[in-house]
Amino acid sequence: MGLLTPIAVRVGAISWMPKLLPVIEKTDMRLQRASGGRVSVLDIAGLPNLVLRVPGRKSGVVRSTPLLCAPRDGDFLIAGSYFGNPKMPAWVHNLRACETAEIVRDGSATRVRWRELDGDDRARAWQDLLDVWPNFRLYEQRTDRVIPVFSLAADD
Repeated sequence: MGLLTPIAVRVGAISWMPKLLPVIEKTDMRLQRASGGRVSVLDIAGLPNLVLRVPGRKSGVVRSTPLLCAPRDGDFLIAGSYFGNPKMPAWVHNLRACETAEIVRDGSATRVRWRELDGDDRARAWQDLLDVWPNFRLYEQRTDRVIPVFSLAADD
């Protein structure tokens, strides 16, 4: 947790923040490009994060999505929250359509296997994600859909 994390949590809870998501994503991608993938908006906020690279399920074109994550036992947990938007994020559909993906952390790429969690596994992972980003609880309240949770593990 960083010095700016409490501010980021407060800003992330603002109800109109989802409308700014496209601007935030563009800003973040420019910052990452300029820093060679070593700095992101989430880094500045003191939050653990990764860039998920997964091929589009229709186009096959690799898409990069910066995501908040929760490190757990050498793996990473991610959630398809999309700020509680009723629409599922495109990266979720793309991930479900492929066997492996790639993550980038600190400028270094790693091939990963993924699995979608359910039941008790999802409940434990959800708590780990809430520990990192309490606003996931707000996002859960904003939507009728179940927010998918994934575990990403290095593909050795």
